Amino acid sequence: MGETYRFDVIVIGAGPAGIACAYKLAQAGKKALVIERANRIGGKNLTGGRVYTYALELLEPGLHKAAALERSVVREQVMVLGENSAVTMDYYNPDMADGVPQSYTILRASFDDWLAAYAEKRGVVLVDGIQVEELVEKDGRIVGIKAGNDVVYADAVVAADGVNSLFAERAGLRTAVAAHSVGVGVKEIIAMPAATIESRFNLKPGQGLTRMIIGGTQGVIGGGFLYTNKESVSLGVVLKPESVAANGIHIYDIFQDFKLHPALRPVIGDGESVEYGAHLVSEAGWKGVPNKLYRPGFLVIGDAAGFVINTGLSIRGIDLAILSGIAAAQAIINSESVETVGPLYIKELERLKLTQTMKLFAGWPELTGNPRMSTVYPGMMNDMMHTLFAVDGQVPEKINKAMLKIARQHVSMTDLLADGWKGFRSI
Repeated sequence: MGETYRFDVIVIGAGPAGIACAYKLAQAGKKALVIERANRIGGKNLTGGRVYTYALELLEPGLHKAAALERSVVREQVMVLGENSAVTMDYYNPDMADGVPQSYTILRASFDDWLAAYAEKRGVVLVDGIQVEELVEKDGRIVGIKAGNDVVYADAVVAADGVNSLFAERAGLRTAVAAHSVGVGVKEIIAMPAATIESRFNLKPGQGLTRMIIGGTQGVIGGGFLYTNKESVSLGVVLKPESVAANGIHIYDIFQDFKLHPALRPVIGDGESVEYGAHLVSEAGWKGVPNKLYRPGFLVIGDAAGFVINTGLSIRGIDLAILSGIAAAQAIINSESVETVGPLYIKELERLKLTQTMKLFAGWPELTGNPRMSTVYPGMMNDMMHTLFAVDGQVPEKINKAMLKIARQHVSMTDLLADGWKGFRSI
């Protein structure tokens, strides 16, 4: 015989969205239960590498001072890889580290573990190593969950179970994840001394860098990233599964060649690999958010709701996850009945400007999903830069004609103009 329990709210998933939701509920005196299927908090959370502090401050003023953070980001870089060359745009602004620094790099295992422990000390009940098997429904309303032989009832159930949310699907709020709407992310954490990181990336102690990388993926649609941590760097790629299959290349081989690129190997080559993993990443942006994020007794938050933005210049997910968790908690706290929770949740998402943020970048997936952004334009840009900087005794008639000649070697003028117009419309 199983046991029967009751809580005010059950949260499925102990990532930043789920913990933020439970924490705000506990602050308001609600009895919140968080259930995590991994045996260790953060053990299955491989996404991310950066958190924007405004979200932590909304959760609790001054929280960033206690958080498990790595380095305060003061350098934002975009690197475009050619075959054996690279073009890098570097934005350096030490003011971003003043006061409450804008963002920090993080290691998800330590950050998620810290956030969960912080929430537990404030009244959240958290159990890990438990697989939720079913949602319990009565009269069209979700009233609890079933795990093994045990049933747990609640006034509300919140799904924070990630990009491939089985419970949002079972609740009828979304369909199975389509391959074209996600990317496969591969990330490796490479250990190296703090002084080495600071020397190689031109940083002062405590300062950090994020680098978005375009190209270098063997013609597969996608890109890469690099984050500096206290004593490691996080390096990875995010690739379109359909493009990987069409090219007939193994993801592991793409990543290994990516690491060996002449612009990347010198900064990570002598480091020690300490962690390696893969995961799905939502790539659809606003278009990937389900039409409905609730039903009576049930809400969807975080990655499960599609709250991820990838512009190619930055990747945002953790701050949006925390905002959605706060919005769900506030809706539950302030609602007068189970019927009003869902509509109030949508209003809270708007009040916290999460909805507006998603809509602002709604067109970017069309730009980043253009195959030529990964396969043609990186090489074209590097060839143009080579022409500008190479001195070999040859003198072109005019620079603009030389640039146009290089462009035509890579792409037709029709495609170039069409891509330019689509890119302009997307932003």
